[in-house]
Amino acid sequence: MFAAVSSLLLDAPVRPDVAITGEISLRGRVLPVPGIKEKLLAAHRAGLHEVVIPAKNRRDLDDVPDDVKNDVKITMISTIDELLPIVLEPPRTPPPSERVAATEA
Repeated sequence: MFAAVSSLLLDAPVRPDVAITGEISLRGRVLPVPGIKEKLLAAHRAGLHEVVIPAKNRRDLDDVPDDVKNDVKITMISTIDELLPIVLEPPRTPPPSERVAATEA
């Protein structure tokens, strides 16, 4: 949800080849979730190239087959501010401050 809302506000599309899982606290910490192995297997089956998971789920990677770990880039994050640079493409339109400067020139 955070990536989707940020995408709308920033007019920056979410990368279609990235999957995201985790929960966030009110303070922006990324909390662990169950089912990491199944989620990574599903992402691999779907042909996704990168999966973002909570850093606190690191121990769950022991259960994931090596071929999945070799084919899918697994990025672990601890705080929500780490997410947007990974999952968002560049904005489609310049930020409002740049649009104003361009019209004044």
